[in-house]
Amino acid sequence: MHKHNNDLRPAPGGPARFPRLAPLLFAALVLAGCATPQAIDPAALPAVPAAFKEADARWTVAAPADTQDRGAWWQLFADPVLDDLARRAAAQNADLQLAAARLAQARALLRSSEANRRPQLGLQAGAARQAEPGARGVAETAINVGATFSYELDLAGRLSASARAATLDAQAREALLQSTRLMVQADVAQAYLALRALDSERRLVRDTAGAYRDTLRLTERRYEAGDVAELDVARVRTELASTEAEAVALDRRRAELEHAIAVLVGEPASGFALADLSASGNLPPSAEPPQVPPGLPSTVLARRPDVAAAQRGLMAAQERVGIARAAWFPSLSLTANGGHASSELSDLFKWSARAWGVGALLSLPVFDGGRREAGVQSAQAELDAALASYRQQVLVAFREVEDQLSGLRLLAQQSQLQQQAVESASRATALSASRYRNGLVSQLELLDAQRSELRNRRQALVVRAAQDQATVGLVRALGGGWEAAPAGSVNPATAPG
Repeated sequence: MHKHNNDLRPAPGGPARFPRLAPLLFAALVLAGCATPQAIDPAALPAVPAAFKEADARWTVAAPADTQDRGAWWQLFADPVLDDLARRAAAQNADLQLAAARLAQARALLRSSEANRRPQLGLQAGAARQAEPGARGVAETAINVGATFSYELDLAGRLSASARAATLDAQAREALLQSTRLMVQADVAQAYLALRALDSERRLVRDTAGAYRDTLRLTERRYEAGDVAELDVARVRTELASTEAEAVALDRRRAELEHAIAVLVGEPASGFALADLSASGNLPPSAEPPQVPPGLPSTVLARRPDVAAAQRGLMAAQERVGIARAAWFPSLSLTANGGHASSELSDLFKWSARAWGVGALLSLPVFDGGRREAGVQSAQAELDAALASYRQQVLVAFREVEDQLSGLRLLAQQSQLQQQAVESASRATALSASRYRNGLVSQLELLDAQRSELRNRRQALVVRAAQDQATVGLVRALGGGWEAAPAGSVNPATAPG
């Protein structure tokens, strides 16, 4: 908005000069009609597949739903400790607080942009004492008080485009806040489920170490009785020490996971602790992971906040190209001021001391050394970057969903096969133990069978943990849990309106 003249003396000619501006105003309005936002080439947008490879689901048309409530999707795992951690993270996570502050900043910028479209009114008062040239050094006092009014007509749509771009920026920030919230929830769930799986693995290793201790005591007594050689004792001691070393390594990994969860919930790691739930038997290794309902992928991407943020960023970049182009068109400012001015304070508010002025300023840059053209090129480059970012975000979204769907399908098959391996290894251990007690096989064969069973049981726990991780990954890829999923899906590659 252009600054107005604060001189309270009436302008020569007064309002009678305004009709002479009519041709200029008409020409400005005609030029302003040429300022239109930059269109998006549909060919530059990512192609949308007809269906997912990993699911029998096709795309349907639906409105974007990135602001839809995602629900407490982590309750799928039926774990009260996870529920408590998610609640604490929502209240104290630093990343969430930072995203909320960025959203507040974007909303403040939106209010500032909208304020530029409204009339500006101000009050002023002043006093000055000065000596004019030729007045023989005689000083005079001038006192004034009055009001000023100014308003810029949005001829080229620059102010309205700025407000629309600020609105889209605020919406993008809101979507990023939702994305951050979903990311924090998923990180908390994945870290906690990994810790829970690690507790089950630690329990298995500890139980195995305890069995080796019993075996060592029995072997030492048999060695003392002369029934076995010292080599048998050394073998059992080796297995025990190796298993105990693995238990310590698992303890270290658990401590790191616990510290990571502390950061996610916004608490110091030094005072944060999670009980080992496996000690009370609350973590059955055979528990089935949450099942994804069939047909769910048809609703995917409708609520992904990162895709929505990229789309709104693209739309804001469109508006800014129009803003840059509007710099080539005229701008018109209306100003008015009125008040009283006098050299004596006692005469300040007399009718004869009144002063007023009105004016209009139509400005049209002619030559600026290429500054406006550079601004248009910069805005166009920003639009190209936003389009590339949007395209990449959509492609990543498809990849993430396909990754998790294929992961869950293949992990289910792997889990079945691994369970068969566990059953076979357990049977082999039982047979080897019986043959060893009857003196039919050496202790080495029994230890090999026990090592094989331990390895397969631990691998079964790893596969089960991977299923939990893939389930959470699918929730994140879908933009939230499927309990509150919308009825249809959005085509993420539709050109922004």
